Amino acid sequence: MPDPLIVVPDDFPSIFKGTPAEQRCARLGEIRVFSERGADAETELSRRLDGASVAINIRAHAHFTDKVFAACPQLKLVSIWGTGTDNIDLQSAQRRGVTVCNTAGVNANAVAEHTIALMLAVARRIPKLDGEMRTGAWPREMLTQLLGKTLGVFGTGAIGMRVIALARALGMEVLAWSARGDTPRILAAGARVAGKEEILLEADVVSLHQRLSPETRGFLGERELGLMKQPAILINTGRGALVDKTALLTALTNGGLSAGLDVFHEEPTKMGDALLALPNVVLSPHNSGQTPEVVRDGLLRVVENIENFLRGQPTGVVVG
Repeated sequence: MPDPLIVVPDDFPSIFKGTPAEQRCARLGEIRVFSERGADAETELSRRLDGASVAINIRAHAHFTDKVFAACPQLKLVSIWGTGTDNIDLQSAQRRGVTVCNTAGVNANAVAEHTIALMLAVARRIPKLDGEMRTGAWPREMLTQLLGKTLGVFGTGAIGMRVIALARALGMEVLAWSARGDTPRILAAGARVAGKEEILLEADVVSLHQRLSPETRGFLGERELGLMKQPAILINTGRGALVDKTALLTALTNGGLSAGLDVFHEEPTKMGDALLALPNVVLSPHNSGQTPEVVRDGLLRVVENIENFLRGQPTGVVVG
């Protein structure tokens, strides 16, 4: 096989250019890196990928649709930095003979830590107290202690399992739900296997760690949020669309729900988004996995996946 053309169409904001991963990747063939936004448009993404046999997908705003795959018939591999594949038409990739790989697990520790940080920030009302103190106030309100509380974890991949371990270290009881039937791993981690409705009824805190797919879109809607305790805390570091937005806003406004959110239905969020005005929500800009360690290790794994694919031994395969 001749040296491939490897294209990074969406390195914005840039994390790939000038890294050891780029240098290692350049040894595999010609490499082109686009560090300006624009790959979120199908026609522009197709233009950037023209002639490429390998694409490195950095950002979820680049949507590899059937139209893009059709316009790029030479494309044979999409190597994703991260775990999520909701921006990739996997059925189209499979139909057109494109292998899709990801770097599952690389960001598990970072995202799990951020999950716990959001949980504590909401429970202890840290942003609110910080803001009030900066105005000269000395607030004396009651806070929530997590010791002895029940955490419900939806999704038991690497991130969910690490969240279970950290929550257990805080003294929380943990209920876990897995679509894959991970009962032995859940029990070994000291958690209890539970059904979806059971978790919603019993948990003081619910944390979402599933991939977004047609089956999980709107996983929590009006009915599910209505089953949750009052008060309760919802943490979402998975994908915004795992929760129905209208139902979420209603529960946050009218119910006893508070939330810590790192992911949103529209990213970046826009001024005027109703979530931005709610005092019982702690927000972070989809950066739970943004640590130097995750960036370094994830990008190197992206290149390793390409190396293995070119050797005929693909790794991290989602579709192929």
